[in-house]
Amino acid sequence: MDRLTSLTAFVRVVDSGGFSAAGRRLNMSTTMVSNHVQSLEDRLGARLLNRTTRKVSLTEVGKAYYDRAVQILADLEQADDIAGALQSTPRGMLRVYTATHIVQFVSPVVAEYLGAYPEAKVDLSIGERTIDLIDEGFDIAIRLTPPPDSSLIVRSLATWRHVLCCSPDYFERHGRPQQLSELTDRNCIRHALYPYDEWRFVDRKGTPASVRVSGNLISNSGETLRRAALQGVGVCLAAGFLIADDLESGRLIRLLPEYRPVEFAMNAIYPHRHHLSAKVRSFIDLLVHHSAEQQKLINPYS
Repeated sequence: MDRLTSLTAFVRVVDSGGFSAAGRRLNMSTTMVSNHVQSLEDRLGARLLNRTTRKVSLTEVGKAYYDRAVQILADLEQADDIAGALQSTPRGMLRVYTATHIVQFVSPVVAEYLGAYPEAKVDLSIGERTIDLIDEGFDIAIRLTPPPDSSLIVRSLATWRHVLCCSPDYFERHGRPQQLSELTDRNCIRHALYPYDEWRFVDRKGTPASVRVSGNLISNSGETLRRAALQGVGVCLAAGFLIADDLESGRLIRLLPEYRPVEFAMNAIYPHRHHLSAKVRSFIDLLVHHSAEQQKLINPYS
């Protein structure tokens, strides 16, 4: 028999003063209640209750066992209450990982989240590496490319595109490319986490196009690639939101505008869909709302 049910039955018999009354409280037959108590006594090898036709009473062993059983059941009920509260009200530590160059979109969400839920805490880590959510204990990662692990849950927050660009200095020294194929002969500085072997685009008719490129710099840091492009190192496929000010000021020049880099999604990634805790669910809801408001900043060149 289930030990927890037997323990509950025993305590209810003592509290109610008899098997029949305990059965009514538990919606269980008197025989079943008796069987549960007997199962406990058989397991313990000791009598817990003295039974007469008029009443039941605790034995000395039963009294000691009853006191501990009451405490165990109270602890379990408290544990259930705590778990329920965690599912309904955000509280406790939320561990978030995000890329360095999108922290500008995540930071306001963190501030709003902490303001709305005073019992919650946030541990926000920033970097440029691919993490293992489960092994490293993160609740959420915010990424610009799909995760390599297909078992993770992906929630799209906003769309974005790269911009093909170079500095005026590089343009003057090497000239403006007229065809996508000319990029094979240029020094193309690349992001290590770009998910394809070649740079992918669509033309004005929506037809896919791609080109294999190579260069003297590959990095998982978007800011490093931006700095290198500004210094005239080479042609860069940079996130539009990262270089918007550089394009507007003329520090970088957009190349081959008839080709639009393929669209990506900014995603919230987390391990589990079922029984999602309130702290994770509420943070994701804020991310979705904030990202919708910031869509034009995230993807100004869509």
